[in-house]
Amino acid sequence: MSKDQDTSKLWGGRFTEATDRFVQRFTASVDFDQRMAQEDIAGSLAHAEMLAAVGVLSADELAQIQGGLEQVREEIQGGSFAWSVELEDVHMNIEARLTQLIGATGKKLHTGRSRNDQVATDIRLHLRRAIDDIAVELGRLQLGTIELAARHADTVMPGFTHLQTAQPVAFGHHLLAWNEMLERDHGRLADCRKRLNQSPLGAAALAGTTYPIKREMTAAALGFDKPTENSLDSVSDRDFAIEFCAFAALLLTHLSRMSEELVLWTSAQFDFVELPDRFCTGSSIMPQKKNPDVPELVRGKTGRVNGHLISLLTLMKSQPLAYNKDNQEDKEPLFDTIDTVRDCLRAFADMVPNIRPRQDNMREAARRGFSTATDLADYLVRRGLPFRDAHEVVGKAVAHGVAQGLDLAEMDLATLQGFYPQIEADVFEVLTLEGSLAARDHLGGTAPAQVRAAAERARDLVQSRG
Repeated sequence: MSKDQDTSKLWGGRFTEATDRFVQRFTASVDFDQRMAQEDIAGSLAHAEMLAAVGVLSADELAQIQGGLEQVREEIQGGSFAWSVELEDVHMNIEARLTQLIGATGKKLHTGRSRNDQVATDIRLHLRRAIDDIAVELGRLQLGTIELAARHADTVMPGFTHLQTAQPVAFGHHLLAWNEMLERDHGRLADCRKRLNQSPLGAAALAGTTYPIKREMTAAALGFDKPTENSLDSVSDRDFAIEFCAFAALLLTHLSRMSEELVLWTSAQFDFVELPDRFCTGSSIMPQKKNPDVPELVRGKTGRVNGHLISLLTLMKSQPLAYNKDNQEDKEPLFDTIDTVRDCLRAFADMVPNIRPRQDNMREAARRGFSTATDLADYLVRRGLPFRDAHEVVGKAVAHGVAQGLDLAEMDLATLQGFYPQIEADVFEVLTLEGSLAARDHLGGTAPAQVRAAAERARDLVQSRG
């Protein structure tokens, strides 16, 4: 081969011409998979220690490899490492540099493994670390939401169905509904971590290796629960990446719903809450504007994450066993999903505890719209009227209120008795907003005492996870 033909490929022995320069760039992944460098080095160190334990490497060779890999790690962390597209990916870049540093011994590191099980190991390690970071941010958001809810167990706001005023609820109760969504997200994230935490290292290309390896040893060294069971599946499985993206799509869907409410609530038409200025931006032309850009952007990023889930599902849907080059396309959507989720959670965890509710506006909105109509119907039922008849009576009272511009609580007793004579003065106890909230004093209800108890349970659960 001429120098131009020799592209220094670690697999180049079989080839008689150099890889086309465009194809090199087209097939290379080093620009994005170099973010797994620390995981790749950790996997190589575990693999080398195992090879020494089974007699494939001598103690001196192991020491050379360990020292060389530590130097490579320092170069990468220090920013002096020279990444090469010609070497395709993070694995070959690190191995080539190791061989430059320690000579022929570096070429022994790849004994008993393939890039197929190497990348499968790296991506699991990288995602596991990302999941642990994301779990911290998710917990921080949950605690911030719960603490805000506890402070506003008595703050009245309208509850909505169809975006129409339905019944009064506590603002804290509404916030704890957000937390319930986030708690399910935590469960899905924990399940994903549990299923991915198996080591594919030692599966080699697809069929295992003829060397007397100890897969349990490398699995334990890397913090996996156990090795994977089947070598074919080990190198081709990307379920864990899809499962993470499914978690992410649901989480972002929940954050998007929360964002939509915040966008509505901060509008002049609602004016229920105020966001701190540091989470908003202004207009280049309209001086009065304060735009809720963080919730709006999170709402927009939901479509991006949903798209990544579909990309991975489509990527895997027609692949035969075992590894195929298609799988190089798993990393960019996965990595972007990791970054997007982490950033969105950080923004929300910082913002939500600092939401300032405008309590008077919330209360006034709850007072309008006949939000205690159901309470009046329940009152009539307790007076012996069948619910469907009570429903009709209250409907007529509401129609009268609409015509006269009066809420139910603003009508005098004589007017209410005109709709049903058995109504007595104690009716006004159930027509107040506080009375409506307090009446729903059961598990899952919006009574302030229940909201405070629910917040305490939720806080204890999140804090128990450390």
